[in-house]
Amino acid sequence: MAEEIKICLVRHGKTEGNVRRGYIGCRTDEDLCEEGRKELEIYKSKGRYPAAERLYRSPMKRCLQTAEIIWPELLRPETCRVVEDFRECDFGAFDGKSYAELNGVPDFQHWVDSDGMGAFPGGEDPKDFRRRTSDAFLAVAEELFADGIRNAAFAVHGGTIMSVMAAFGDTERSYYDWHVWNGDGFLVTMSEQDWRKAHRFRKIERLLPVEDTEG
Repeated sequence: MAEEIKICLVRHGKTEGNVRRGYIGCRTDEDLCEEGRKELEIYKSKGRYPAAERLYRSPMKRCLQTAEIIWPELLRPETCRVVEDFRECDFGAFDGKSYAELNGVPDFQHWVDSDGMGAFPGGEDPKDFRRRTSDAFLAVAEELFADGIRNAAFAVHGGTIMSVMAAFGDTERSYYDWHVWNGDGFLVTMSEQDWRKAHRFRKIERLLPVEDTEG
């Protein structure tokens, strides 16, 4: 049984929807764009992503393709788990649309006025999204401790990372404080003793240095 686990949480690489700042949720299953692939390859060449024994990923194509670039050696049944509840939020009527396209739409303005806490029209309530992703992480954590895994990797979504960090990271920070750009994320350390007491990460490190994310 592992006493301490390090988990690398990576937001998938850029897609065309990300480039145009769209709300790309679980309804839009986009491929990585060429820019996104190149960025991941550069970050990997710089050693930004640590090696891992097991990979957990969202079922979306952009997460699979991110894993294919960063951890191709883990894409085998014995070392890779697809976690359905790690998929991105269902943005409903907003899915696939950019801020510019939604600006002035009454339903979107109502959602903005709720500080991003209201349910998406025809989609998912953010509270339900955060609950399903954090519950999925709890289940994965139990599996990691039980299997004695010391280093794990997650290829997931920005919203998934924010949910996990808001639930188990620094209690002084809110959900939106944990936003990361494509290819970035966090390296978190979990002590089994501390985890059993409070479900909190012992240590949190940002994956990419400032010079990688500027501009």
